Amino acid sequence: MNIKKEHLVSEFNSELKLKGFNVFEIDKDSYATKIYSRKDFYKICLTTGKSIIHYADRSFEHEGTILFFGNPHIPYSWESYCRKYTGYTCLFSEEFFKQCNQSDILQKSPLFQLGGTPILKITDTQRAFLNEIFCKMIENQQSNYSYRDELIRNYIHLIFHEALKMQPSEKYDAYKNSASRLTLVFFELLERQFPIESLDLPLRLKTAQDYASNLSVHVNYLNRVVKEITGKPTTVHITNRVVKEAEALLRNTNWSISDIAYALGFEYTTYFSNFIKNATGKTPKTIRATDI
Repeated sequence: MNIKKEHLVSEFNSELKLKGFNVFEIDKDSYATKIYSRKDFYKICLTTGKSIIHYADRSFEHEGTILFFGNPHIPYSWESYCRKYTGYTCLFSEEFFKQCNQSDILQKSPLFQLGGTPILKITDTQRAFLNEIFCKMIENQQSNYSYRDELIRNYIHLIFHEALKMQPSEKYDAYKNSASRLTLVFFELLERQFPIESLDLPLRLKTAQDYASNLSVHVNYLNRVVKEITGKPTTVHITNRVVKEAEALLRNTNWSISDIAYALGFEYTTYFSNFIKNATGKTPKTIRATDI
């Protein structure tokens, strides 16, 4: 197999990968509230407008000012209901944040967990305070200060703590019984498999049995509780997520279809093509030729 490692990412994402951080005003960047070609970065948005955000298996409709926390391991999309959004966006890689001693906040913070609430309503007073923080980050991003990166990480920490003060802790106790907790852990494990970044690291968990083994439960029990909580079988969630990743790889990389099939755990390209056709009604070539 001819393994290619080059990704066709947007120019903006390529720039971000070099330094691991970028912050900008939303009304000065048309890509601010759209889906990036590969969501490889943590994202914090302070926005004013009307939209609906689809986050994992939930949707949040809002109007006014919100603070949004995006996790590269959890799929989301953003539909705007108004022509213009105002505010700020901050994007950073895990590697950028790992350079501080409190990087575990990315994994442990409820702001970035699947069962948490990634969207907070912001008052005018809170918006003024957060606006100032984002402006400070933009100012320092453009400076030659020797400790610029460290200062920016401190500003990100400050946003985290301000958000945690706004969010009632009981919001994170929505999953109380064992079935719900197991379902939550299943989804977290599912999302950790993505995005597929390299052909050297193909999809590891492919079946419901794979997930059950990793969670140390019987596959029948996992299937039962996931369907009880979500209304859909485990295999449907796995299939939907693999299809979503396949579409992203087909549209946003120059990998061959056979390489993508391999990356997603298919032994033969024909199996992959039939899988995609059954799930979407389109062939991989058709999806690749379709504009996003």
